[in-house]
Amino acid sequence: MTMIFSIITLLVASATDTLTSAYSDLWQGVQDPEHGNVIMQAMASQGLIYVVLGVSLIIWFVLIGYLVRLDKKITNLEQKLPE
Repeated sequence: MTMIFSIITLLVASATDTLTSAYSDLWQGVQDPEHGNVIMQAMASQGLIYVVLGVSLIIWFVLIGYLVRLDKKITNLEQKLPE
């Protein structure tokens, strides 16, 4: 049992090391303008908080639109049911 726990701990520790190196605070494309993407450079110059805000707003609007559409469909089905 201790051997299994040690192996799991080792796997989790190695996975967290790769995750921390993957999510650094500098993007490689922004650092090197020759190989960088124009969109990535624009996002970095404007501040990434606006990118996060924009993506979250898009997700919320899509979710609200889906719920409104679903509510209309359910209302139509309820009206078609015999009482």
